[in-house]
Amino acid sequence: MARPDTSKVRRFEYLLLVQLLCLLHWSAVAAQQLPGVIVSEAVIAPFPLSAEALGNARANEAVDIRPQITAALVEILFDEGQRVKRGEVLVRLENSEPLADLAAARAALVDSESQYRRSLELFKTRVVSESQLEQLEAQRDADQAAVNAAQARLDHTVIRAPFEGQLGLRRVSLGSIVSPSTVITTLDDTSLIKLDFDVPEVFLARLERGLTVTAHSAAWPDHQFMGEVISIDTRVDPVSRTVTVRALLPNSDGHLRPGMFLTVTVLKEDVQALMVPEQAIVPERSNQYVYVVGADNVVERREVHSGRRRPGEVEILDGLEPGALVITEGTQKVRPGQQVEVLPGRGE
Repeated sequence: MARPDTSKVRRFEYLLLVQLLCLLHWSAVAAQQLPGVIVSEAVIAPFPLSAEALGNARANEAVDIRPQITAALVEILFDEGQRVKRGEVLVRLENSEPLADLAAARAALVDSESQYRRSLELFKTRVVSESQLEQLEAQRDADQAAVNAAQARLDHTVIRAPFEGQLGLRRVSLGSIVSPSTVITTLDDTSLIKLDFDVPEVFLARLERGLTVTAHSAAWPDHQFMGEVISIDTRVDPVSRTVTVRALLPNSDGHLRPGMFLTVTVLKEDVQALMVPEQAIVPERSNQYVYVVGADNVVERREVHSGRRRPGEVEILDGLEPGALVITEGTQKVRPGQQVEVLPGRGE
């Protein structure tokens, strides 16, 4: 049997050893290579506040015109839809009984006043005692109060406009018996419109009085109504997590009416926000993180709280400072405490 060629065997072993050494070398080189990442700087940038909501229009002042007493309606002095001034007479009620009560009260007052004056002169000569004089004075005061009450009942027969505004539809007819539960008409001051709408609580820190509001109505699609925020509710709805905001809109042209449904946009042009690219945010369960490249290109993971968003960018409310370098590409290749190589960004 022929022996194997020893030189060939040694040559084969030599080649195998060389391949093994090369493999180990390149493995060591590969292990020394740092993962490459692309970063972006967290910057302060203008981010105008813009919150959209649906709102209901309300009159600046609104009231149902009702009588304070029960009586017959004897005179109607207004037209439907009429604009009236404050204090203008709208209707008159039957007043014969209040007039008689006032006349009787005045007559009693004249009598008691006369008795009091005579007794006051007699008191000076000690003909009338002090207690008798006090009784007559009390009667005079009671009669004066009765006159005031009778005058008030008579005044209730005349119903006046409590403020300037526009009247609604007439709900009663001449001769009707009206009572405090009867609505004669309505009165609205629509020179200004109050607009109530709800916005998410995330905007609460940015809301303030004086913010500009724009509104649109389906009835006037080509018209934009401008106003400003005048009040913010003190409570957040625990169910919807929204807060009610009230704005005031001028309405000199009368286009807006109470009860109208409006689309509202709140704007605050001078808002500055800390922004990072949207792809830098790494969600994990209910939390959000970013990977920050710090000194010596060492990676640090930080939890952040995000706010509003716009295409490609996210507002950071907490957890990050301006100028921080956040990883936008390569987050899946890094871990906290690892050193990385910062690569040029796209387009650089």
